[in-house]
Amino acid sequence: MLRSLTKSLWLLGFAVVLTCGIYPLILWGIGQSFFPFQANGSIVNGPDGKPVGSLLVAQPFTKNEYFWPRPSAASYDGTASASSALAVSNYTLRDRVARSIAPVATYGGGPKKGQPVAADVEAWFQADKYGGQSGIVAQWAEAHNSLAQAWVTADPTHAAYVDGWSKAHPDIVADFVKANPGTSQPKAGDLAVVFFEHFSKDHPGMFPSAVIHKDTKGSDVTAIEPVKDGSDIQSTFFLMWREEHPDAQLQDVPADYVTASGSGLDPDITLENAEFQLDRVAGQWAQDLKRDPAQVKREIEGILQQHVIRPGGGLFGEPIVNVLEINLTLRNRYGAPS
Repeated sequence: MLRSLTKSLWLLGFAVVLTCGIYPLILWGIGQSFFPFQANGSIVNGPDGKPVGSLLVAQPFTKNEYFWPRPSAASYDGTASASSALAVSNYTLRDRVARSIAPVATYGGGPKKGQPVAADVEAWFQADKYGGQSGIVAQWAEAHNSLAQAWVTADPTHAAYVDGWSKAHPDIVADFVKANPGTSQPKAGDLAVVFFEHFSKDHPGMFPSAVIHKDTKGSDVTAIEPVKDGSDIQSTFFLMWREEHPDAQLQDVPADYVTASGSGLDPDITLENAEFQLDRVAGQWAQDLKRDPAQVKREIEGILQQHVIRPGGGLFGEPIVNVLEINLTLRNRYGAPS
């Protein structure tokens, strides 16, 4: 028995040394000798020579001079890779997609072909009618409580605005507590739906949004005020407008422009997506550089073609572009965005 135990221990030790020492060391040596860039995480440097990211992990870009990556359910956090796991029928997912489409939505046919949809969304919202009933904002909050609560908790100024409203309307808060005895001291988020219901009555055709003013010292001060137009209205109520205008012909939007990947960290976008963003990117660079937009667009389109990746030589999937790589190329060519 001792002999068998000794052989087993020798076999175990040999396996540990082979699989945990020699094998990893050989792979490390091969990687560092022949594929050092990939083996070290595909890290790329910026114009100052400092690392700015990995070509394997998406990161957010928000400036109009840059191409934007796919949305991320993980907020582009490499330690929290995940999808939203929301079904297509889930209104939260549909709302997020609609908010991405709203700023770029244009008519794809009819007398308004090529024109932005935003102005019509605002005009429809200001009429304050949905489903034949008044009070668009109230209907939105009642039908989608989580979205109303998310608005309140999304920014401290939102919560402060609701707190100020609740102090000015103690009778309404008291009625809420009577109807919800388990919430004797409601917070701003608890009052979200009630707040929007009364806001809709007091300010028909308007929505609370951030407005920037100058104080006495000339500094910017942000305040929440009722507004009748703007990006908040366009994005928040685009889906409801679409439901009331199902026959409106809209320009198609690339799927990966509005949908997140399974990991939430996909570093690439399709060439179709990049070309969809091209007018915005080229237009902003042309404005910054004070150059002809058409010429800048041709230059950036050429850069895109130089950086296209065709999986399997074009046999698998669609042509793609690495977002970080193409944005670094733009940065190196045109300098820092203004």
